Amino acid sequence: MFLKNKRILISGLANKYSIAAGIAECMHREGAELAFTYQNERLLKNLEPIAKSCDSDILIECDVADDNSIKKAFNKLSNSWSNFDGLVHSIGYAPADQLEGDFVDVTTREGFKIAHDISSYSFTALAKAAKSLLKENSALLTLTYLGSIQTLPNYNVMGLAKASLEANTRFLAASMGKDKIRVNAISAGPIKTLAASGVKNFRKMLNQHSQRAPLGRTVTTEEVGNVAAFLCSDLASGITGEITYVDAGFNTAAMPLSEFAEWLRIYMTNIVYQSYWTYVVLRSQ
Repeated sequence: MFLKNKRILISGLANKYSIAAGIAECMHREGAELAFTYQNERLLKNLEPIAKSCDSDILIECDVADDNSIKKAFNKLSNSWSNFDGLVHSIGYAPADQLEGDFVDVTTREGFKIAHDISSYSFTALAKAAKSLLKENSALLTLTYLGSIQTLPNYNVMGLAKASLEANTRFLAASMGKDKIRVNAISAGPIKTLAASGVKNFRKMLNQHSQRAPLGRTVTTEEVGNVAAFLCSDLASGITGEITYVDAGFNTAAMPLSEFAEWLRIYMTNIVYQSYWTYVVLRSQ
């Protein structure tokens, strides 16, 4: 159990389908002692049974859009833990009207602001509040998505927020490295979660992902959780400022091999056809 004696705080676990739930289960399996934050009472009801299954009774309310709420949350955490070893940031949000339609037409100043505040700045805010409690060789981890570097329909301002989050990861890594604190991100493939349900035509995204990914499928929350557990462990002591893809190889493939084979067949047929008629023309001269 490579997380034995490690204390890790997980923020952003909305329900049992959340990527954060898979991360919690894997970290608990590897011996970590866990604490959780939740946004409001409604989400607390979803969190309680998951926390119980992970042998945790440290559940702390924290609204990452409110600096006072963050401060109170870490003050409360310090009553249970004098220090801890890691923080998982699994938080992202943009108003629903920002995630449907043409990017230029639907993006508003307020929507842009909210997406970046909740999805990116909150990671910095949590890191800042946690810093005094983090032990040497601690690790921070966040979750991003390929929409940070590639466009896709309806992801819109969330793609920009994820790009910000990835830059945030690198700057936090540079800033906190002197304190022997590592900062990394996982870019997970699409998984049917509460956050993902806000993106229009998400089911189509899942289908396309399975067709294009070299492994021919999407990934599970457990697979993401396994990598998260590794990155927050001492096994990853030399890794910081990195974006690690857990997406069945989707980010490496320009098109499905089946489509490439069909394209190649058509291309070679055309080459042969053109060569034949070139030969015919030359012979007739």
